Amino acid sequence: MEENVILVRREGRVGFIQLNRPAQLNAINDAVMDALGAALLEMDADSAIGCIVITGNAKAFAAGADIAALQGKSYSDVVRSNFISRNWETILQVRKPVIAAVAGFALGAGCELAMMCDFIIAADNAKFGQPEIKLAIIPGAGGTQRLPRAVSKSKAMEMVLTGRMMDAAEAEKAGLVARVVPAEKLEEEVFAAATVIASMSLPSVMAAKEAVNRAYESSLAEGVLFERKSFHASFATRDHEEGLAAFLEKRKPQFRHE
Repeated sequence: MEENVILVRREGRVGFIQLNRPAQLNAINDAVMDALGAALLEMDADSAIGCIVITGNAKAFAAGADIAALQGKSYSDVVRSNFISRNWETILQVRKPVIAAVAGFALGAGCELAMMCDFIIAADNAKFGQPEIKLAIIPGAGGTQRLPRAVSKSKAMEMVLTGRMMDAAEAEKAGLVARVVPAEKLEEEVFAAATVIASMSLPSVMAAKEAVNRAYESSLAEGVLFERKSFHASFATRDHEEGLAAFLEKRKPQFRHE
């Protein structure tokens, strides 16, 4: 068994989780996703953390699933083990914001993991793609569903059917990533964004995340109704009172995250 398939650290109110299989370009397997899921849930439960960052290294966020781990698996194997569903989607349970900091390759499962984060900040050397078709399989961790929602059906269809990679500039233009930064400044820029988020009232941040995600899961009318109820509920928080007072008194708010 490999050890330290992820590295975890905290800076201020920001938690960092780094995929750590450099020799395999951070190829994803069950051990990685088990460790990642556990770290995410631990940080989500930690009141001292307000935002989480998932990153890789300069060469790869994650170059895909670990193909060697897939070889020899049968239909019966993947169905009985509940492959992917069992542990790859733990990130979707996390209520705090999760940022993907992507440099180098984010392909296959790596691209799917990045898309499961709340938003992506990409280095200018980043490359995204769903090349599973080249292995006579299809994306299985949400690639055929999240990519069309991010970049349009036409562009997603082309990428899924040809396996073509999208560079950072195209990814930003298509809406897959929030913004592109120089590779050497990726960590600095992501940490700055995460620090801003973590400085906000945590109940408000979690409510905002949930409301935006609801836009993908419901009609406009139902989404607006959900937003309105969450907006009304924010008036019950102490941080809401502090935010208004600080604005009127022209000072920085001191949120207590309650």
